[in-house]
Amino acid sequence: MTFELSAKDPASSARAGVITTDHGVIETPIFMPVGTVGSVKAVTQEQLKTQINARIILGNTYHLYLRPGVDILEQAGGLHKFNGWDRPILTDSGGYQVFSLAANRKIKEEGVIFQSHIDGSKHLFTPESVINTQRSIGADIIMAFDECPPYPSEYAYAKTSMELTHRWLARCVKHMSETEPKYGYSQSLFPIVQGSTFRDLRKDSAAFIAGMECDGNAIGGLSVGEPEDMMYELSALCCEILPEDKPRYLMGVGTPWNILENISLGIDMFDCVMPTRNGRNGMLFTTKGVINIKNKKWATDFSVLDDGLDCETSQFYSKAYLRHLFVAGEFLGLTIASIHNLAFYLHLVKEARKHILAGDFASWKSEMIPILKQRL
Repeated sequence: MTFELSAKDPASSARAGVITTDHGVIETPIFMPVGTVGSVKAVTQEQLKTQINARIILGNTYHLYLRPGVDILEQAGGLHKFNGWDRPILTDSGGYQVFSLAANRKIKEEGVIFQSHIDGSKHLFTPESVINTQRSIGADIIMAFDECPPYPSEYAYAKTSMELTHRWLARCVKHMSETEPKYGYSQSLFPIVQGSTFRDLRKDSAAFIAGMECDGNAIGGLSVGEPEDMMYELSALCCEILPEDKPRYLMGVGTPWNILENISLGIDMFDCVMPTRNGRNGMLFTTKGVINIKNKKWATDFSVLDDGLDCETSQFYSKAYLRHLFVAGEFLGLTIASIHNLAFYLHLVKEARKHILAGDFASWKSEMIPILKQRL
């Protein structure tokens, strides 16, 4: 994997770049749809390409390890062949899911023993086993195994957790160097900055991660309940320390305005379940603001979902029809809303990139955020 900076915004820390992987090129800033179990909910891979033009999607090690399982993925030739997606894939290491979903987990220096949320079976994740699993999944970008502390956390716990994450990272890096990809293309490891909401811990963690000299770097443990201003402060702090010549990935963020603010701080990559999850609940993000499509006011609005998007779905279906589908409980409504929201998110980062290249991103962002936040 390579990363090249194309431009910087003169009035902020926003930057445009190009990530090149063996499965394709990704222009940054980029939003990555979340396909936890190898599928973006309610959306086909063909729709991800033709309607949304997603450049990269996510899978999750915890979920894919539990089902379909490593053996089936290896027999298929990796996740790309299993789900028919021939563009880049990033896999989260499963650390967050182990700590948020699994029951009766026990953290040790070796790793984490946990019970599956599906059937209660016991499993052990170690830094080495998580690397092996991600090798078998076959993602282009794989994440280091980390512990994501809850918010709020006590300082002592956050520090102990961060130090464990750093020791696990060293093991991940070592194991990556001692193993090879399984399917004939390269894989890149991204470490994850932790440290909860404590500035000194975030500084220490970002410096440690930068020192590992991996192909890219991620910031974890934000957008977990802390105030937005705190998220921006800590994101900016990390960006000041993480190397400029490597992509920076802010995990699990967020709303359209969160994304624009963090782009202005120097973040290149984003993922979040919000566009699909909120879409399935009737919330649409548009170029004019936020819509709750279930509201009665849309029952006789026959205008298209968003004439500002270059997306056939958004330009074809009316607000009245989509509301009807939700009221009637039709599955098609979930698909239309999910495609629309993902298309909007990809449109937003594409526009951000365009304005970074033009040198007027900061002023454009200031104009856009009030519009994006308004409820229609």
